Amino acid sequence: MSAITPIRQQDNAAHSGSAFTPRRFKVYTQRDLERIEQLKVLTAETRFEMQVVASVLPFRVNAYVIEELIDWSRVPDDPIFQLTFPQRDMLEPALYERMADAHRQGLPKDALQSLAKALRAELNPHPAGQMQLNIPTDTAGEIINGLQHKYRETVLFFPSQGQTCHSYCTFCFRWAQFVGDKALRMASTEVQRLHAYLREHTEVSDLLITGGDPMVMKTKHLVSYLEPLLESEFDHIQTIRIGTKALTFWPHRFVTDDDADELIDLLSRLADAGKHVAIMAHYNHWRELDTDIARQAILRLREAGTTIRSQGPLLAHINDNADDWARLWKTQVKLGIVPYYMFVERDTGARHYFEVPLARAWKIYRDAMQQVSGIGRTARGPSMSAAPGKVEIQGVTEIDGEKVFVLRFIQGRNPDWVQRPFFAKYDEQATWLDQLEPAFGEQAFFFESEFAEMRGITDGSR
Repeated sequence: MSAITPIRQQDNAAHSGSAFTPRRFKVYTQRDLERIEQLKVLTAETRFEMQVVASVLPFRVNAYVIEELIDWSRVPDDPIFQLTFPQRDMLEPALYERMADAHRQGLPKDALQSLAKALRAELNPHPAGQMQLNIPTDTAGEIINGLQHKYRETVLFFPSQGQTCHSYCTFCFRWAQFVGDKALRMASTEVQRLHAYLREHTEVSDLLITGGDPMVMKTKHLVSYLEPLLESEFDHIQTIRIGTKALTFWPHRFVTDDDADELIDLLSRLADAGKHVAIMAHYNHWRELDTDIARQAILRLREAGTTIRSQGPLLAHINDNADDWARLWKTQVKLGIVPYYMFVERDTGARHYFEVPLARAWKIYRDAMQQVSGIGRTARGPSMSAAPGKVEIQGVTEIDGEKVFVLRFIQGRNPDWVQRPFFAKYDEQATWLDQLEPAFGEQAFFFESEFAEMRGITDGSR
């Protein structure tokens, strides 16, 4: 495969947004909390609480987020502040006090790390059976680290160079990737094993490059993973998805970074060759779309022939109202982004801080949908990425005098489950699939017996 063409480079340089000045990437982690000037307006107790929480849950933020996205006059209620900075209530009281006491006692670093590891184990670091049920094997029966194959058509790849982010979301279900514990990490440097697996599995049409955030990688690494897919033996790979938060946290990646033009060229060549290149952009609030550099990044990606699809969870303290979602979707449509998913916050990490009851989530989704035109109603949800598959709440209704949730699979471990409706008893407090009970006196949902067999469970227990 040939290197990047000079003509394409010159074309990109002419359209790269030269009005934007390159910016040095500056990042802050837990050890830098006291160096963030804007935090000095907070009380010493609040800053101590942030240190305690950041000892357990990963923290990383960059200067662009601090200076351009957060409205410091609204802190702590500002949604982007809540998105990126640790808050005391993200840890349940008992867990918080255990770590806070360790800090007050001045325990050494290794003792704090040991305690943090124990506390993290109580936070369901790998939800939905992703370490037990999703890891594929090669023809010799050996586990392929850094790959997940949950749904027939889609393979997830976790390149080792992309297992961090430009900043961290405090709700992120991939938080276990960022705490420095190799036992909790999914990653691969073996590009040959990825390509061998894709050659063997011609039923796979979609490759999702995920992380962390693949857009923290240099373009040369992305080239090594993606350029070979232009060969005819990979014609069955129709769609290349790249999951990223860079359009929010570091849009400079696509505009002014030193290899931004090479990145745009790679994506263009993939698209020109007939691949559907989908940027799976994680957005949580309309504020993330407001800066000039963010909009220029969107424009460059669209000009490269990619499709940008937006997804993100419904979160208390950040976006748990219909007006914010409606404004987010309207703005995205205006900018040429396709609203794709409203997720339910996963059952991991700081879930109790961010989760919204399913009944309220459905109402927010419904009220937001009523405010947008048909072209903005492409976002599916509220959707739970649970162990059996992606389950969407389609509504609340009453059947034969019983109030119920109407549910369906958008994706399932068994493709036959997809689009099959089923019903659960209405529960105002339930926040996840495993808290729901079958309606109409049924003992189990239709898929549970088969799913139990997949997990190697024979008693049919939920």
